[in-house]
Amino acid sequence: MAGKDDFEPRLGKPRALGSKQGKSYLSRVLRSAVLASGGAFGKAPRKAGFTGARIGKGAGVAQVLAARDRFAAYRARRVIVKFSIPRLTGKGLAAARAHIRYVQRDGVTREGAPGQLYDARADKADGRAFIDRAEVGGDTRQFRFIVSPEDGAQYEDLKPMIRRLMARMEADLDTKLDWVAVDHHNTGRPHTHIIVRGRDDQGREHVIAKDYLTQGLRERAAELVSLDLGPRADHEIEGRLRREVDQERLTSLDRGLLRDVDADGLVSPRHVDRLLYSLRAGRLQTLARLGLAKEHAPTRWRLADGLEDTLRRMGERGDIQKTLYRALETGGLAHAQSDQVIYQPTAPDARPLVGRLVARGLSDELKDRHYLVVDGLDGRAHYVEIGPSLAVEPIPQGAVVAIAPRPVEPRAADHTVARIAAANDGRYSLDLHLASDPTASAAFADTHVRRLEALRRGRVGVERQDDGTWIIAADHVERAGAYERMKAQNAPVVVRTLSTLPLDRQVGALGATWLDRELIAEAPEPLRDAGFGREVRQALAQRRQWLIDQGLAQQTQGQMIYRAGLLSGLQRRELIVAAEGLAQDTGLTFSETRPGQRIEGVYRRAVELASGRLAMIERSRDFTLVPWRPALEGQEGRAVSGVLREAGVSWTIGRGRSGPSVF
Repeated sequence: MAGKDDFEPRLGKPRALGSKQGKSYLSRVLRSAVLASGGAFGKAPRKAGFTGARIGKGAGVAQVLAARDRFAAYRARRVIVKFSIPRLTGKGLAAARAHIRYVQRDGVTREGAPGQLYDARADKADGRAFIDRAEVGGDTRQFRFIVSPEDGAQYEDLKPMIRRLMARMEADLDTKLDWVAVDHHNTGRPHTHIIVRGRDDQGREHVIAKDYLTQGLRERAAELVSLDLGPRADHEIEGRLRREVDQERLTSLDRGLLRDVDADGLVSPRHVDRLLYSLRAGRLQTLARLGLAKEHAPTRWRLADGLEDTLRRMGERGDIQKTLYRALETGGLAHAQSDQVIYQPTAPDARPLVGRLVARGLSDELKDRHYLVVDGLDGRAHYVEIGPSLAVEPIPQGAVVAIAPRPVEPRAADHTVARIAAANDGRYSLDLHLASDPTASAAFADTHVRRLEALRRGRVGVERQDDGTWIIAADHVERAGAYERMKAQNAPVVVRTLSTLPLDRQVGALGATWLDRELIAEAPEPLRDAGFGREVRQALAQRRQWLIDQGLAQQTQGQMIYRAGLLSGLQRRELIVAAEGLAQDTGLTFSETRPGQRIEGVYRRAVELASGRLAMIERSRDFTLVPWRPALEGQEGRAVSGVLREAGVSWTIGRGRSGPSVF
């Protein structure tokens, strides 16, 4: 027994247990420390710098949630949370009203009905009152979220989960939230739009940490869904990963491969998990087929530069194709499904597009960016990004529209202002304009002032003085060009409504239609004998015969001769018929207005005719109909004034400087 007490063990050098990544025990410890800190072996861990992401409420909660057990996070149900913080200043409030109307549009429920707003207490909330509270409270911004559980289809109703999520959010931020939400089931993955006011119930502005917005809320939602549906099982995780192998979009397998790229720019599919090893190898084969990866050596691959961005664009393109197919199928336009085009306004060969509006929708529900599906005269279906909802007014389905790339060059008015300012020590005013150009009218010069107002609101660098003069920079034209380019990035196209009436209603319409303008045009739109182009050919022939029957055209020796003043005659005929109907409804007398005549009255409503949209202006004993302009949108019941000219009416909203008038 005494000999046992004298035993002294001699430990040999620890081995790496088959690992080729380090032979000494110290190297293994260092490797584990580096990996635990989020770095890559052989590289120093990244030093955390100040980013401001933890400023605001909820920062501590986000850190705790991000540091939770890795196994629990792996098993947790996945939830996508997107957010934006739009400003409500300027036109932001009008955009917020448009957004809250659009999220309640038709066809978003399981039954295809309009969406219904709800809040923490009731299943039916008033969206208008919600925006009014923001306006009265002086909110400068708004929080918008889209919460999309990966397994949201398993919920019969998303409302209880969303209410619990918002209650958790209130606890995390230690404040009450004024919010409304609406559930959407019109896509492959059910999701919820949540809109939160920028102020709490005490009138204080919300300051929420970026960490909480980007991570904390997502983790909270994942917790709730995991509690409701249970953690993900092995077969669910495996099934999702197997589906990612052949997808033409950015996947979690791609993100893993990108993280594992070594200093030589190479990556291996090898993984400690045999399933992931095979899935990563299969994904690399798919990337090679797409031209996005190349085998450099056995089990060593080089990924293409910009792989992540390329896969994101491919995914977006695939989503667009699905959107086109769905819109064309719903619209009964199977003929166009074989020939689809994504309209590229920035392409060097971009040309104007004329066609029939098939559908309008949201391409980015969070940022309120819209798209149009247009059945073109060229026989193809076009997907057109149009930008924010306010960039294009509502257009009825079936209307004929013209789409063109937004100009990015400075306007003629910018050159004129720069020229006048250069001759007057960098100053511009109406008086200086009229003095430099005696042929210019006051109304024409006023259009330049409105342009300067738009540039001032766009922070271009023009400055308005109290006496009505403007300080103009020497590089004014270049600044105006940069402003136009910025606008084109936000709203890349200009959309004009050529006719709100579909083709079948234009054929026998009483007023001047788009078909009439095409019949007498010197250079009509080129028509392809397919799709919408073929339909327009047939409609033109029918309209031509209708004009002959009405005595407005005749065919002589195979040549069509149209009556002089055809369009104005049709417009007046329709105007008189519409005015007679309105006179019977209102009990007022119709008074026709002539060019150059001043108009003062109360704007009642818009009147849609085949010849175009008119504005009904009511006075004390009569009313008149004049061309409608977007400035009248939402101004029903207000006093307006203006002068009727050939180009329309430049309206002044409210009573003019001449004082109250008796209408």
